[in-house]
Amino acid sequence: QVQLVESGGGLVQAGGSLRLSCVASGRTVGSYVMGWFRQAPGKEREFVAGISWSGGSTYYADSVKGRFTISRDNAKKMVYLQMNSLKPEDTANYYCAARSDLAWTDIRGYLYWGQGTQVTVSS
Repeated sequence: QVQLVESGGGLVQAGGSLRLSCVASGRTVGSYVMGWFRQAPGKEREFVAGISWSGGSTYYADSVKGRFTISRDNAKKMVYLQMNSLKPEDTANYYCAARSDLAWTDIRGYLYWGQGTQVTVSS
């Protein structure tokens, strides 16, 4: 079992930055591929970014490529999402999730989810 708790969300102006954090408890986070998803009101949850077990491989949605960076620190059981050049369309609830393989965008394969942290980008 893994418990995930996100933090770092908030209100920011367009063009600004935020850093989301996800802390894991329970089984070692190094056993899992980690991902960030987001869900805006009235929309389906969508993949944002993923990172492999050791952090050697990353994958991003086209909509955030070049603006967002995912990273992890297994010793601290932390996963991060650095978000730069934020746009109003980035407004959503952001979720951290864990899976056991590299099928990054397959939402059904994520085994554990956090409760989410809200990001609001004003224009």
